[in-house]
Amino acid sequence: MFLRLLADVRWQRGSPGWRIVPGSRRSSTSGAEPHLVPLPTHAQVVICGGGIMGTSVAYHLSKLGWKDIVLLEQGRLAAGSTRFCAGIVSTARHLSIELKMADYSNKLYQQLEQETGIKTGYVRTGSISLAQTQDRLISLKRIASRLKVMGIPCELIPPKKVAQLHPLINIHDLVGAMHVPEDAVVSSADVSLALARAASVNGVQIHERTSVIHVVGQKGCVAGVETDRGAIECQYFVNCAGQWAYELGLSNEEPVSIPLHACEHFYVLTRPLKSPLESNMPTIVDPDGRIYIRSWQGGILSGGFEKNPKPIFTEGRNQLEIQNLQEDWDHFEPLLSGLLRRMPGLEALEIIQLVNCPESFTPDMRCIMGECPNVQSYFVLAGMNSAGTSFGGGAGKYLAEWMVNGYPSDNVWPLDLKRFGTLQSSRTFLRHRVMEVMPLIYDLKVPRWDFQTGRQLRTSPLYDRLDAQGARWMEKHGFERAKYFVPPGKDLLDLDQSKTFYKPDWFDIVGAEVKCCKEAVCVIDMSSFTKFEISSTGEQALEVLQYLFSNDLDVPVGHIVHTGMLNHNGGYENDCSIVRLNKRSFFMISPTDQQIHCWAWLKKHMPADSNLLLEDVTWKYTALNLIGPRAVDVLSELSYAPMTPEHFPSLFCKEMSVGYANGIRVMSMTHTGEPGFMLYIPIEYALHVYNEVMSVGQKYGIRNSGYYALRSLRIEKFFAFWGQDLDAFTTPLECGREFQVKLEKGTDFIGREALMHQKQEGVYKRFTMFILDDHDTDLDPWPWWGEPIYRNGHYAGQTTSSAYSYTLERHVCLGFVHNPDPGTGEEQLVTPDFVNRGEYEIEIAGQRFQAKAKLYPFSSLFTPRRRKDEMEFSGYQGK
Repeated sequence: MFLRLLADVRWQRGSPGWRIVPGSRRSSTSGAEPHLVPLPTHAQVVICGGGIMGTSVAYHLSKLGWKDIVLLEQGRLAAGSTRFCAGIVSTARHLSIELKMADYSNKLYQQLEQETGIKTGYVRTGSISLAQTQDRLISLKRIASRLKVMGIPCELIPPKKVAQLHPLINIHDLVGAMHVPEDAVVSSADVSLALARAASVNGVQIHERTSVIHVVGQKGCVAGVETDRGAIECQYFVNCAGQWAYELGLSNEEPVSIPLHACEHFYVLTRPLKSPLESNMPTIVDPDGRIYIRSWQGGILSGGFEKNPKPIFTEGRNQLEIQNLQEDWDHFEPLLSGLLRRMPGLEALEIIQLVNCPESFTPDMRCIMGECPNVQSYFVLAGMNSAGTSFGGGAGKYLAEWMVNGYPSDNVWPLDLKRFGTLQSSRTFLRHRVMEVMPLIYDLKVPRWDFQTGRQLRTSPLYDRLDAQGARWMEKHGFERAKYFVPPGKDLLDLDQSKTFYKPDWFDIVGAEVKCCKEAVCVIDMSSFTKFEISSTGEQALEVLQYLFSNDLDVPVGHIVHTGMLNHNGGYENDCSIVRLNKRSFFMISPTDQQIHCWAWLKKHMPADSNLLLEDVTWKYTALNLIGPRAVDVLSELSYAPMTPEHFPSLFCKEMSVGYANGIRVMSMTHTGEPGFMLYIPIEYALHVYNEVMSVGQKYGIRNSGYYALRSLRIEKFFAFWGQDLDAFTTPLECGREFQVKLEKGTDFIGREALMHQKQEGVYKRFTMFILDDHDTDLDPWPWWGEPIYRNGHYAGQTTSSAYSYTLERHVCLGFVHNPDPGTGEEQLVTPDFVNRGEYEIEIAGQRFQAKAKLYPFSSLFTPRRRKDEMEFSGYQGK
């Protein structure tokens, strides 16, 4: 049947495809150059790109009151990737911020026609996501849990209900599905034109057939743009150039790294069925079959994400407007076969066209937005990973808020451009990574999966040594980090293929590492952590850092201060440890993925005339974490120096010898709450120090350990990590860290005013530990992160991280408890008493498990020898 269909397809190749939207401004096809309105010489904002992203940013900026805006499009509006979008608006997303963007887009598109008079093709069809396996059904259940607490109607349905909602769907191999009735379809090009029309009415100038050559910078800030029709001075520039965003970024006087790469994306358009398909027929997403299907003019539009994608346009902006790329029926055949299996009644249906259009993908499957780290006021919104229609409205809104207010209204760190470094912008890296990313869009993503391409990019000097000892690796910000170490005799293949929502194969391995950390001594290579040195010739380093950080850094030399780097609302831009090396020099340790963000924040807020020296020394030091009660014995023997608390107090740093190596920065902290030390070793000494530590440590039961053990240790000790638990919308008072803030010392710092106000008014969320009571570790799906928290049966927040506690022999989740008013939904104050008096449940893949909520000081540590049923936690009576 496929051959007959293919024959029909070949006869139809000359049939018309996409139609030009009626009523839109289009140039004549006679070849005459249209009249071009002269460009202004000055604007507040210049936006490059007239697709759905650029027009959305222009629309939302104008709604927020900015009028002096110029939008430039090198071809015609909506003639790039937007013209070829499938037009599906889906809120079924794993990431909360993406879910919120899609939900906002759906609501925006619904009212655009009424606002602008332009038909956008909006039809509320609903969507049905199919599950062919139980694991896929669990994945859908996790998404459904998040949709419901967002107020988005959603239900898990049996296969028979799928057949009722869409009679053409073959349900024989399905185990279930998820129905989201308010999802929709639109004409993406018409949405863009409607957004442009509304922006134009609000004063935005739109110029087609105008190419941006490069952005002009002055003293690290945007000063203007050069176009093929002249220069425009401006204070802000927004790169919404889609697949050309990468090239445009590199064309600047100060190159901007925007890591994305285009791949070919295929879908077919068919003639109407004998009984034309209703326009409101639900969109079908069959991720296990790798396809999507929507109604289109009585027929269907169907495409997918194949396992062997084709990267394109490796260099040069070689098309002003995107045309339909070359057909490749052999390449599309697996997706077409999948379509016929899912809708066998289509086998004799004629196909009008195989559309082949470019789609831009990013290294981690998340879009790119935000301000560039090296050029202030240069913003980016690109790399939509084939979800541009779903994200267009919400992404434009968040970026416009960022520009106008200095920050968006929600935590967009997972999408922030500064999560990447220049190391992710290698053409070879991007080409190879997007070939993995595109198939992953429909692959089953279980917790803690890792990318396979672009690996071993950044490694510790100990990488080969650890790899030979059984290390299994994960990647963070391009850096290889050991997850755990496979003991000799274990089946390595099974562990490499360990993908599950349930108890993982590495459970006992990590348990043994945790046990060693608590009873003997373990070594964890933590070289990936970001490390800066900040110094000055005079006292200015201390003065500036006192303003930039919330805790008091005016401490004696050698002392370690745990502190936040806050924004003006008191939220965490960074969470770090700072060592005072001498009167004028400080050593700063931050999370791995903070390398670019932290650098940009410090540079932006340091005085322009400062004589401070800020140096990234991440690459200079190998960091070894010695965790456990015998760590003191190992270091004492290696250094010939007393390491007991009397001689080496907690949170203290000494530069000392370890083995033959000198100049090792030894710090009495571990990032986990367990006893031990951090060793910051100049890289040339790394192998020597590691060998000495392992050799001397043999008598004390030393072994290697990985980040999974560290995660378990820090979560059961209630240690919050930035990027997982803490973000720009979380303050120290909300997570029990008021003691790390110099509020009462009269020293000004960024965020102080907001924290003083919050201290007087109270907090609206509190960081809380949850210990699962009736959860079966062996049989029930595990919590990972993002699970809804219910208090007395009502939604009260979501988990931010979780781990199995080998000490408590139970799962521990961390998260924030909110107190929304049942009637209005408005947030109310959350007191310790409110937290302690509640009955809690954590919802995991649709199933709720009882949990005990605990608030207690970080210093309240429990001993591993006590039984879990004897454990008692003191209630935290913080202010």
